[in-house]
Amino acid sequence: MLPIGKLYIVATPIGNLEDITFRAVRVLKEVDLILAEDTRETRKLLDRYQIDKPSISFHQHSNPEKINYLLSLLKEGKNLALVSEAGTPGISDPGNWLINLAIKQFENITVIPIPGPCALIAALSISGFKTDRFVFFGFIPQKKKRRKFLEKIASSDETAVFYESPYRIIKTLSELVNFEKIKQREVMVCRELTKKFETIYRGRIEEVIQKIKEDRVKGEFVVVVSS
Repeated sequence: MLPIGKLYIVATPIGNLEDITFRAVRVLKEVDLILAEDTRETRKLLDRYQIDKPSISFHQHSNPEKINYLLSLLKEGKNLALVSEAGTPGISDPGNWLINLAIKQFENITVIPIPGPCALIAALSISGFKTDRFVFFGFIPQKKKRRKFLEKIASSDETAVFYESPYRIIKTLSELVNFEKIKQREVMVCRELTKKFETIYRGRIEEVIQKIKEDRVKGEFVVVVSS
């Protein structure tokens, strides 16, 4: 009986393609198949580092047949690498779904983290806020339970971190400023981390809103709220 294949969870750059580890490149060159959230984005990285390995799409909308196929590959002893569109798989990302299924199906499977870039950790590292304890909220809901979610951020006693899109960043910050407890807290908003137009906004929420309005609202955002 063949041993169960290994599942590598490989962190990839969140923007700048130079932000990949030697180990990550080696693993991607050695595995049998790469599971990518967005194969087109991943292909840019693979081409950059001359990684000639097949890739297949895996994301939150992948059907049960594909999941079963991937699990069957592991059962056959194939080694798989899971990458997200950017950053660390499983962090605000559908990767944890596959990991959970693999662990439940194969008691002796080896799941190996290949650490690297993560937008929330990159943002926290330059915030200057207390980071011995923090709360990560992921993406803010667009409609359902949105106010309750924002209230949790505003009332958090720890440093709070969340992600937001360019289409809702002003709306979200404008809603947050209505909570009295958060008005005087320092915030840092990071736009396009590690990319050409990386921009860091700091100050009270009202000040940051004004700064963002004066710029082109573009790219993904990471918001850090001080404790």
